[in-house]
Amino acid sequence: MAFDAEVIRAEFPILGRQVNGRPLVYLDSAASAQKPRAVIEAMTRAMEHSYANVHRGLHTLANETTEAYEGARSKIAAFIGAEAPEIVFTKGATEAINLVASGLGAALRPGDEILLSEMEHHANIVPWHFLRERQGVVLKFTPVTDDGRLDMEAFKELLSERTRVVALTHMSNVLGTVNPVAELTRLAHEAGAIVLLDGCQAVVHRAIDVKALDADFYVFSGHKLYGPTGIGALYGKSERLASLRPYQGGGEMIGKVTLEEITYADPPHRFEAGTPPILEAIGLGAAIDWLGGLDRAAVAEHEHGLYTHVRERLNGANWLRVLGEAPGKGAILSFTVDGAHAHDVAQILDKYGVAVRAGTHCAEPLMRRFGLTSSARASFALYNTHEEADAFVDALTKTQAFFA
Repeated sequence: MAFDAEVIRAEFPILGRQVNGRPLVYLDSAASAQKPRAVIEAMTRAMEHSYANVHRGLHTLANETTEAYEGARSKIAAFIGAEAPEIVFTKGATEAINLVASGLGAALRPGDEILLSEMEHHANIVPWHFLRERQGVVLKFTPVTDDGRLDMEAFKELLSERTRVVALTHMSNVLGTVNPVAELTRLAHEAGAIVLLDGCQAVVHRAIDVKALDADFYVFSGHKLYGPTGIGALYGKSERLASLRPYQGGGEMIGKVTLEEITYADPPHRFEAGTPPILEAIGLGAAIDWLGGLDRAAVAEHEHGLYTHVRERLNGANWLRVLGEAPGKGAILSFTVDGAHAHDVAQILDKYGVAVRAGTHCAEPLMRRFGLTSSARASFALYNTHEEADAFVDALTKTQAFFA
């Protein structure tokens, strides 16, 4: 059965609204996706009928909520091919990367090297800079080619006997480039490095099997995956999680506390100090259940079709510069319009009801790589339609005329 975006759209209440007197065309899902009714209702139901703190009570509500919370962990694990104890709940991918960087940092010494790339999100750059500032580790960055691919030969050359960590995006939030992370992980492991993959974009658009990828750590956020904000997941190989020191201290993450000493809980609870994001975890579990009812391959084909349609309609537009042309890239169109600042482009598009992103997209080094201070970005999701793609192109053409 062909994928029907119109049927899906009916499950997203917000998509029926208007903006500036026009139907909303939401093309900012790479920043944060909208939420289906299934997620909204799951969180509402938990608040209205079965809410309590988790792991700490023996009454009915506590047991029900704990079961739903841990059930969400199991759903996330199955979604990416992991086991439940390998999933740590975090408030997002940013916290997950910080958690890993903090834990690994304990074993790093001055001169040890961390290998990143020019296409990383700030969330996968700044935590490693903390280790550069505080511990003297050396950061190296794999360059990006003109068409937006990771330079594989440069990556191989940058790996060295001092490389301790390789941290890379699976799919660029600006270029849409899908990196060959299984091969990159293999090369990194051969060099003796630990690998962390940022899966925030990839997990939305591709089926993920962390065991097949063989990454030591894999992180993603819930809010891009049609789930709520304030929740994310860190996958870690069991032995890697067991070797990490705790990131925060407090209740739940302990084994025993006395006035003289403490012991720690086993992973994943070792890394979940305090009251966790209970409702958000339940909401993410509902989002994964909802996605599980869809044909993911058909969704990917639909999203790619939207991107292809837009590119075909804009073919020959000599006023448009597109960032990222890597083969097999995701449905993300980052662009500039000659003579116009990206912020102005986004604001004018908004007058036509079209929501796109504008700025550096938390990727300043990548912007500098392409000689830019900002760009606009249209990102396509499963609820977008060909009519919306046409509306975007029509609005963009009118916007360009304003600056011509």
